[in-house]
Amino acid sequence: MTEDSQRNFRSVYYEKVGFRGVEEKKSLEILLKDDRLGILPPHHESHAQVMMYHKEQYCDVLHALEVVRFVSDATPQVEVYLRMYQLESGKLPRSPSFPLEPEDEVFLAIAKAVEEMVEDSVDCYWIIRCFVNQLNNKYREFLPQLPKAFEQYLNLEDSRLLSHLKTCSALSRLPYDLWFKRCFAGCLPESSLQRVWDKVVSGSCKILVFVAVEILLTFKIKVMALNSAEKITKFLENIPRDSSDAIVSKAIDLWHKHCGTPVHSA
Repeated sequence: MTEDSQRNFRSVYYEKVGFRGVEEKKSLEILLKDDRLGILPPHHESHAQVMMYHKEQYCDVLHALEVVRFVSDATPQVEVYLRMYQLESGKLPRSPSFPLEPEDEVFLAIAKAVEEMVEDSVDCYWIIRCFVNQLNNKYREFLPQLPKAFEQYLNLEDSRLLSHLKTCSALSRLPYDLWFKRCFAGCLPESSLQRVWDKVVSGSCKILVFVAVEILLTFKIKVMALNSAEKITKFLENIPRDSSDAIVSKAIDLWHKHCGTPVHSA
């Protein structure tokens, strides 16, 4: 059985015995232990040495940015992470005053979310770096397809709600970047976000679609009462956070309902 299969098998086992909301391996733990994501090797005796290497690389990259005056003690930490990532990936702009690209804004949103979960700056950077790399590499072909999948599954769950979105010309203006590029960073609170990202890291970005669908279903009455694309989008970009855990739980139910028991499904 592959490592991906073992991960999702554990998820399925817990859910079958009645613990649907239990995440046996949090996304951060997977990120820290998965050798294919390039953070730590599978052999625990090597971890100390690899962590030392990660810290040295972190310090070297940070020092290089300080030398060229791209960052200073006054630079916000998430921006430091962005500049480090840009330098390592060969995308550092000529000047820190250059406007940010859309992909930089995505990075910052994810970085802010991870920063809330992880205290150590070295661990934080490596987790952000590898999570973003996974989105940019493994899911590059799948992410653009998610809006269409969202429409498909919303139609199955509530065709009247979908028709309302189309009537208001809102379907093409929904916050897809917030949902699918930022993976709900800045939309869901930490506890809910970790449960969603656990599924993403484990091999399925399609969970993002079902979270989006469930958001619409949960706030159906509110959305149906809004009669313009602008109002609908504005509301969905700032949904009440007190319903987030319930939304994620129902989204996982929808995921299983429509996809069965995914083992490794993007």
